[in-house]
Amino acid sequence: MSEKLFFASDYQEGAHPNIISKIVSTNLEATPGYGQDNYTLSAIERIRKACSCPNAKVELMVGGTQTNATVIDALLRNYEGVVSPKTGHVALHEAGAIEFGGHKVLEVISDKGKMSAKDLKVYLETYYADENHEHMVKPGMVYISQPTEYGTLYTKKELEELSKVSHDYSLPLYVDGARLAYALASEENDITLSDLARLTDIFYIGGTKCGALLGEAIVIPDENLVSHFLTTKKQHGALLAKGRLIGIQFDELFKDNLYLEIGKKAVKFAKTIQDSVSGLKTLSLLYRTPTNQCFIIVPNGKLETLRSKVSYGFWEKYDDEHTVIRVATSWATEEESVKELISVLEAL
Repeated sequence: MSEKLFFASDYQEGAHPNIISKIVSTNLEATPGYGQDNYTLSAIERIRKACSCPNAKVELMVGGTQTNATVIDALLRNYEGVVSPKTGHVALHEAGAIEFGGHKVLEVISDKGKMSAKDLKVYLETYYADENHEHMVKPGMVYISQPTEYGTLYTKKELEELSKVSHDYSLPLYVDGARLAYALASEENDITLSDLARLTDIFYIGGTKCGALLGEAIVIPDENLVSHFLTTKKQHGALLAKGRLIGIQFDELFKDNLYLEIGKKAVKFAKTIQDSVSGLKTLSLLYRTPTNQCFIIVPNGKLETLRSKVSYGFWEKYDDEHTVIRVATSWATEEESVKELISVLEAL
């Protein structure tokens, strides 16, 4: 092994060859701006078809944090906050972007990244039972991600339960799908794009971490849920003049079921890595995940050696003597790199 191995995240590579080829071949075409080009319009129709939702509003964005901030601001009134698992991306890893936009993140306890319908209901019941709740931030929507920050998956039953509680309290349910391709590729997944369109009020299909150079696709099943969304995008600096750059990418991702297939290799390799770590004496798994993220407990004394050979992600301190690191595979991960990574881990 002559070069460092890169497993710190799932967006370190460029884009799927189909996307690069299409961008190059259409480079000198002149097209309308702001998503009115034929490539974007085609991508929207492909996404609607994949979600079995022919009238859905589909909006293309640049990145995940921008998408979350824009969606949440579009859905909430100025005195409302978003209910999120304590480990949700909007609560932990977006540098306070939601609060910066004027909306508080209301945290609910989570288990391995997931918020249960029971805990959501308790939170909402407690809020409304408080005689001072008019002086508090009002829950205005519910946020979860599929898969979660911890690589875990909501089941269809869990999503149905969360959907019911959210709608019982007239709260829109929003699903962050930054890594959705890896959820759809997992053998343990039983939620389809059609299920998301049926059970949620708004969700997004991740591109940046799932084969695109950049880009996310918001799906709003009820096109009347949000008015003037284009204006809100513009206010957030999220309306790309050369919209075709994202439209081309999603048009390719949703051609011939590529998006449904693109995550399979990553999920397979993540399983291989987790199987290998499970057999080692010096390392252990925080727990097994069914998607493309692996969480490995490493003795602190081994970190420097590992860091010299592998680019990994810090996750959290496990105890005084151990640290949890994250190793992520992607759509572009090669088998040889996985074998080299396993060799490095075995030698620790």
